[in-house]
Amino acid sequence: MKEFVVCYTLENDIKRERILKETDTKKEEVVQEILEKIEQRKYFLARDSQGDHWINSSLIRYIRVNEQNRLKYNLIHML
Repeated sequence: MKEFVVCYTLENDIKRERILKETDTKKEEVVQEILEKIEQRKYFLARDSQGDHWINSSLIRYIRVNEQNRLKYNLIHML
């Protein structure tokens, strides 16, 4: 799985959302999916570690999508 972090810059706030996709998913595909979601809906739900946020699509000014790099293995510290 690949993790993407989407940052929505609103008129007066910034909201972030984490999205999990298949490993072969490209950043451009995620951007296109988000743009379609914004065009189709007046409000949508963005979920992150701090909770769920309803976002009004008309307040969005910028969108940034970053690919989150994570280790594939958990590191174990031996004592």
